[in-house]
Amino acid sequence: MPTSVIRGFPSTHGDDFPLNTTTLIRHAARTHGDQEIVYRTPDGGWDRYTYADAYRRICRSGHALTGLGVAAGDRIGVLDWNTRRHFELYYAIPGLAAVLLQMNLRLGSEDLGYVVNHSGASLIAVDESLLPVAEAIAPLLETVRGWIVLSDRPLDEIDTTLTPLYHYEDLLTAADDHFDWPWIEETSAYSACYTTGTTGRPKGVYYSHRGIYLHSMAMAANLGMTLDDCTMIITPMFHGQAWGLPQAATLMANKIVLPGRYTAEDTKPLTDAMIAENVTVANGAPAIFLPMLRYIETMEKKPDFSRTRLVSGATEPPLSLMRGFHQLTGAETIHAYGATETTPLVTLNRFKPSVRARLSGDELWELKRKQGLPISGVDVVILGPDNSPQPHDGRSVGEVCMRGPWITTCYYDMPDSADRFIDGFWRSGDVGTIDPDGYLKLTDRIKDVIKSGGEWISSIDMENAILAHPGVLDAAVIGVAHPKWQERPVALVVPRPGHTITPADIHGVLEDSFARWQLPEKVIVVDEIVKTSVGKIDKKLLRAQYADTYTGATEQAGQ
Repeated sequence: MPTSVIRGFPSTHGDDFPLNTTTLIRHAARTHGDQEIVYRTPDGGWDRYTYADAYRRICRSGHALTGLGVAAGDRIGVLDWNTRRHFELYYAIPGLAAVLLQMNLRLGSEDLGYVVNHSGASLIAVDESLLPVAEAIAPLLETVRGWIVLSDRPLDEIDTTLTPLYHYEDLLTAADDHFDWPWIEETSAYSACYTTGTTGRPKGVYYSHRGIYLHSMAMAANLGMTLDDCTMIITPMFHGQAWGLPQAATLMANKIVLPGRYTAEDTKPLTDAMIAENVTVANGAPAIFLPMLRYIETMEKKPDFSRTRLVSGATEPPLSLMRGFHQLTGAETIHAYGATETTPLVTLNRFKPSVRARLSGDELWELKRKQGLPISGVDVVILGPDNSPQPHDGRSVGEVCMRGPWITTCYYDMPDSADRFIDGFWRSGDVGTIDPDGYLKLTDRIKDVIKSGGEWISSIDMENAILAHPGVLDAAVIGVAHPKWQERPVALVVPRPGHTITPADIHGVLEDSFARWQLPEKVIVVDEIVKTSVGKIDKKLLRAQYADTYTGATEQAGQ
């Protein structure tokens, strides 16, 4: 693995022409100005404007922010849903060489306040519906000197304790719709996102203009995005730049659908909009796609999603989800893998021609459970306990580590985090294998793998096997302390309405894939599985809640 860079013969290319995010939106507005952007309104309805309309507002926003004193290098927070104003700020803030601070509104007040202070943000733009969140963190903040409210209502009708308060629409009305965007050194940070902090404080990752530009090109190429696509941004824009899909969609001048505020409990508006707008690319976690599938199951006439690619991440999508969408709608569910530290795209699971020719239908479905092939530009290695690369045999297990032009090489202002990196690679904390065809398969998180009697049990594989039971709506598997075997698995199961689940039912779906000694002695029926802010199972909280399951200190209900 090379560790140094050598210089060859000089080129005659315009290598000093920087890769800037502004280029993406300028091109879309200039060449495809009549393409639509559909967005949800605060009252739950839908409206639309064009790239040309959006760009004029982005130019006005550039003037407005400059008028508020925003300068190169400033950090500007945004607290908003997947709205058109958020989309506009995705380009206006970085276009000034400032940094868009993505504020994960699902963080607690203490962590969110820490993120703002650690970044040194000077202004925060906040949707009117999120004013209570902003007001809760305001007393904690040390560097914020003003707030920009995002609302259709006039300023004198907005009741808030935030001060000084500016009105986004008023600022835009007073501004010119032409702006001379600066050329920005492409290694400058365009945005910042903080990890959700499963251990310790959230860690800051600052993405460069160059990194997100190259990431957009790679995502568009690997998803096969074209000018004919319609992309719905379901993954929250306040974390991990919605997996980079807004920029990739803009790069390809896609019709874009922004669903605003939504909940996993009611995905009907998302599904209805996908049908109405002929969405062909969408992203989200299984926690969103599963309720969408359940809604589709109730529809007398199933939608035709035969051109649709559903990019599914956060957790491994169950086979039942991927098969269900394909059988009912024709949609392809594409298993993707990445992290806050990786912008986030690292792998996508699509079939190589050689694999498609060699494997049977059932084998191909099984292959879709893997995280997929590394995309061009990213190096992925599996490192063993001694940090030696493991062979690609599908059996050798190690920590997944990666490097590339959009992979972070450090955390911002966190000098004690050097152990998360090795030889330019970021250490993911995920355990996995790579098979001879190059497909990555995660077997667990290092902290989540269950160590029982000296052997490892994959909680991810067990969860997905349980989800194959037709009576199971959701499931989680955790390892907790055991007096004899070090750790043993505990299965937490949410039944589908009208179904009763017993331990024998769960053992029945596990017996074909797991040895009897691996089966969980405890199967606990629960009303819901607690998730983190990005849709992942909160195993840290669950392990604490059920820590005494096998030690006898407490008895858990529902066994």
